[in-house]
Amino acid sequence: MSSSKNDTTIDSISFKNLRRLYLFALLTIALTVLVSQFILQYNLNRQLSDSKIINTSGKQRMLSQKLTKELLILHFATDPSKVEMEKKRIDSILNKWKFNHNALVYGNEKLGFPEEKSALLNKLYQSIQPNFEAIIAASHQYLQIKKNEQNPEKLKQLITIILDNERIFLTKMNQIVEQYDQEALEKVTLQSKTEYGILLFTLLVLVLEFLFIFKPTNKKIEILISKLLTSERKALKLAYNTEVLSEIKENSVKELKSLNYAMENTLLYCRVAPNGTLIHIGEKFSKLLHYNKSTTEQRFSQVLTASEKEQHSIDRIIAEKHRSGWQGEITFTSKEDTTIWLDLSMVPVTIKKGASELLIICFDITERKKAQQEVERLNIESSEAKINQQKIISSKIIENQENEQNRIAKEIHDGIGQMLTGLKFSLESINLDDKEKNSQKMEYLKQLSLDIIKGVRTATFNLMPPELSDHGIVSSLSKLCQELSKLTGKSIVFYNKSQFEQRLDSLTEINIYRLSQEAINNAIKYADSTHIIVQLSHSTSILSITIDDNGKGFDLQSVEKKRNSSSGMGLVFMQERIQYINGRIFINSIPGEGTRITFNIPI
Repeated sequence: MSSSKNDTTIDSISFKNLRRLYLFALLTIALTVLVSQFILQYNLNRQLSDSKIINTSGKQRMLSQKLTKELLILHFATDPSKVEMEKKRIDSILNKWKFNHNALVYGNEKLGFPEEKSALLNKLYQSIQPNFEAIIAASHQYLQIKKNEQNPEKLKQLITIILDNERIFLTKMNQIVEQYDQEALEKVTLQSKTEYGILLFTLLVLVLEFLFIFKPTNKKIEILISKLLTSERKALKLAYNTEVLSEIKENSVKELKSLNYAMENTLLYCRVAPNGTLIHIGEKFSKLLHYNKSTTEQRFSQVLTASEKEQHSIDRIIAEKHRSGWQGEITFTSKEDTTIWLDLSMVPVTIKKGASELLIICFDITERKKAQQEVERLNIESSEAKINQQKIISSKIIENQENEQNRIAKEIHDGIGQMLTGLKFSLESINLDDKEKNSQKMEYLKQLSLDIIKGVRTATFNLMPPELSDHGIVSSLSKLCQELSKLTGKSIVFYNKSQFEQRLDSLTEINIYRLSQEAINNAIKYADSTHIIVQLSHSTSILSITIDDNGKGFDLQSVEKKRNSSSGMGLVFMQERIQYINGRIFINSIPGEGTRITFNIPI
């Protein structure tokens, strides 16, 4: 016990020392980097100032020559307007020349010119000053005399003074520029040496830190890790079986939670006792019925409707079919006085010996029923020929919808229902004392839970993809192509050519989705295609979706004649949908080569 305490104390002290050493090493490196960066920036700023000074001193030579040239032009000018213009130009040059000269000699904070200079530069500027002043004085005197147009001889003398001093000024200014260049070169050389010195110092610091900090630290860490690994192996050996069971249990709980969440938010479902009493209702079903979960115990029929006649009918179905199960459509009036249609599946589930309950899964088909009623109303108002045609279309639509609903209900009843029953039996049969069998059962439960989740997701995806309401038509079409490609093994790809990201109204989006789904399914079922390409593009007013396949193609005229066949009715359904959203459909097909279907929808 005492040895363990001593080891803990020693380890604590070691880690504190390690922290201090690492902190010192990092601070040293950071300080070195900061100092080098400061020196570098300082030298760069000095070089920038030197370049400006060199540039300005070079401009002084140019300005002196330009001043002389302009004075000579003025001397021989006779046109009064040209004379006046030259005077203004000379005044501007003189002002700029004097400003630059004063900045170079006495410094300028705004330009970044230093006041202090080397002794040699000061000497050169002292020697050039008389020439500069002579040129300035002669130029001003020349302009004054020229203004009054008097004393031509004096003007010639002033020109001679300016030219003589300008030559001397240029020579000395060249010496000044050369001196600036030499001093700038010396600064660059010094900076290079300084940087090399900092680099060598930094490398030395890194080598010392490696030898006295990182290498000893590495050895200590290796020892500590070795101790930890030894302890870990001992702990794992002692707790292996318990940890495995705990992990399996945790994963099972997560999967069951995932399944429960999927069922709560995607399915209209509830659990009912054989006597009709409601045990549990899902979130989505509860929202549809506006059911308050805090209410006292109620029968399932009472939750659905306030009508005693409708309650009696639902109670009768539960009483008669609670052992065998039941599937069918029911209609009732909700508490908000609205008519609701449900496609209801009732699956008996055995909880334990002598105890069972009913799993009720529903699909809201109210809108479909309303659509059917609307079709019937339109059929009555239309002409006889259109009535007959519309009856065929409506019957096919209803037949296809009923087949799809029955298929989904059968999948849920035969697949999900049975898997849930198996899940319940397997959970009840778990014996916590038999660890070996439990491990096998937990693996089975894990796979069964995944199959249930996959079944629920497949059923909900076929009804209404969540991407359509959450992310829009682009994301849902991309997901549709991915899922169908996985299910069929065919190459189905989606391209958003114009990077369309706009959301449309929900009715337009669902119709576009169903149109695309129908076209892709036709290419899969009837065209025997291996590659299907779905392309989306748009302009300012039109959204265009093109589905290309490499299937066997067909003769459009012959298919039009077979309007009651599966392929002919598929085209009719697409034409009905595209007209509903004010769009247009274009079909091009060549037998033996493939088919292209294009939907144009106004946006």
